[in-house]
Amino acid sequence: KRKAKGQKGKKITLKIAKNSIRISPDGGRRLDLSLMGITIFPKCILKLAEVDELDLSRNRLKKIPNSIQNFQKLRWLDLHSNQLEELPEAIGTLQNLFYLNICNNKLTTKNLPEGLKLLKNLHILNLGLNCLDSIPTSLGALKELTQIGLFDNALTTIPNSVKNLPKLKKLNAQRNPFPAEEQEEHAHSIKHIETLYLVEEKDLCSSCLKMCQNERGKLDKLKNVTPSPSKKPSFPLLLTPNSSAKNNQEEWRLR
Repeated sequence: KRKAKGQKGKKITLKIAKNSIRISPDGGRRLDLSLMGITIFPKCILKLAEVDELDLSRNRLKKIPNSIQNFQKLRWLDLHSNQLEELPEAIGTLQNLFYLNICNNKLTTKNLPEGLKLLKNLHILNLGLNCLDSIPTSLGALKELTQIGLFDNALTTIPNSVKNLPKLKKLNAQRNPFPAEEQEEHAHSIKHIETLYLVEEKDLCSSCLKMCQNERGKLDKLKNVTPSPSKKPSFPLLLTPNSSAKNNQEEWRLR
């Protein structure tokens, strides 16, 4: 009985969902249902489809239904650190989406929907810590993309259609099994890359936040000792990608 109850997860009611709406810094309405032990997408939140941001991260979701298309105003969608094995085709209807984080799930290349290429306004896409062995060339259609996370997958190459996106500034493909010559190519193909940070401070627990801030402090001290002639980029709102999940990533991978 105890096991069955754990599998069912927490039931989210409309009242709980309404009480979880926050106002984001830019004045948008954010529905924050992160870290709630949710195993099944709560249908009740479809009544709150007018929100601008939806955070379902750090739960135990295995599937997102096609009804996600009801959230037509959505510009920020965070699904990181779940157990997603696929995404719905309907995700491509979210034409206002600016930010999509599906890092630290169980996604495979064959289960990436074609609809992803329809997200014409997408600027930030995080696909890190999944089970991808290739990247669809169709993602080259995302001409507004400025940041993409591909770290900790099983990639051996990245298509030119993605590497040569016109507005791409930050690409993190660390810890993939690239051939030696491919590794060197990635080091020079994208300019102005130091480190890609795709997890915001508010998405980290206090211990992970403190650890990231300490590591950042060490890096800043090192740069002060050995100054570089090049201008140091500044990413004040972003931290290292999913440091807490990285330590336990085997839990999130298909073996």
